[in-house]
Amino acid sequence: MREYLRNVYRRHIAGRGEHRVWAAEWWKYDEAVIRLEALWRAWEHLHQDPATGMSVWWRDHADHHMAILLDPQNGPFGPVDGEHDRNTPGAPLPYLAPRDCCRNG
Repeated sequence: MREYLRNVYRRHIAGRGEHRVWAAEWWKYDEAVIRLEALWRAWEHLHQDPATGMSVWWRDHADHHMAILLDPQNGPFGPVDGEHDRNTPGAPLPYLAPRDCCRNG
């Protein structure tokens, strides 16, 4: 998430009540963790297919799960609306590292 997906799946997150929501601390939401783990596993399998693997991953996995995660009405981040949960158009999805993971960098 930190190094790849948030940087390539760029969507404008304006804040509560807008078209999409996201949590910079996505790792605090069990559903998000499970869905992102599923995306990672599908990526690990499908990116090895030189023919249509990447297209299948985007169509069947990334777009499906990300639409649910970004859904302000029914997604797990619905109540999120902190300043750190927003970004500007074209910027990576918001991200705050877990406090205990990255003390040395």
